Amino acid sequence: MLTALTQALRLETHERDQVFRLAGSAPPLAGRVEMSIRASVLRLLQRLADLPTLVLSAKSDVLAHTPMAGALLSDLNRWPERQRNIIWQRFLGTGRAHVALSPEEDEATAQQAVGSLRTALSRYPHDPSLRSLIDQLLAGSGRFRSMWEEGRSTVRRTMHKTIDHPEFGPLVLDCDTLLLPDTDQSMIVYSAAAGTREASALAMLRDQLHRTDGREPLVR
Repeated sequence: MLTALTQALRLETHERDQVFRLAGSAPPLAGRVEMSIRASVLRLLQRLADLPTLVLSAKSDVLAHTPMAGALLSDLNRWPERQRNIIWQRFLGTGRAHVALSPEEDEATAQQAVGSLRTALSRYPHDPSLRSLIDQLLAGSGRFRSMWEEGRSTVRRTMHKTIDHPEFGPLVLDCDTLLLPDTDQSMIVYSAAAGTREASALAMLRDQLHRTDGREPLVR
C-alpha cells in the first residue's frame, strides 16, 4: 500500500523512504527489484503519451503505462495486480492474446523473456518476489521450464511486433526498449513510420483517447 501511495505521489527515492519510516515501516531493501518509478521517468512518460509506452521493472512487472498502451494492448487493463507481469502473462496468462508473432519471432522473444529473468536473478538473488515469480513459471509452464533449464542468457532487442488489434487488425509496429540503468527498469515504446497504415491506426487510437480525456499515464 505504501509503495502504491508513493508512486501515486511521484516521490523521489529519498522522499519515498521517508514516508515508509514515518509510517513505521522499513523502506525497500537494497538488493531487491526496484518497484518505484522516479518522478522524472513519469514526466518522460507523460511526454510520450501519444505513443503506446510501458515502464517495466527488472523482472518485467508493468509499473506504469500510457493510455495508448492500454488501447493497443487491451489486456493490460484487465490484468489483476498480482499478474501485471508480461512474462507471467506470456507463459501462464492471456497477455499475448493480441500479439501475433511468426514462429521464429515467438521463439526469439520467448528466449529474451526467459533470459531477462535469468539476468534479474543474477542481480537480485535474494529478492523473494522474483524467486516466487520464477517458481510459478517453472511449476506452471513446461515451455518456460525447458527454456530455463537450457541456461541461455539474452537481452531485449529492438524488433518489430505484430499486434492483432480487435478494431484495426494486424499492426506491424517498431518496438524499442529504452534502458533506465540506475533503477534497472526499462521503457518499451511502440511506434510506426509516418504514412503507414499502422501510423494511421495509432492516430485514430489517439483521437479516441483524446475524446475521453485519457492522457495521464496509468500507474500500478
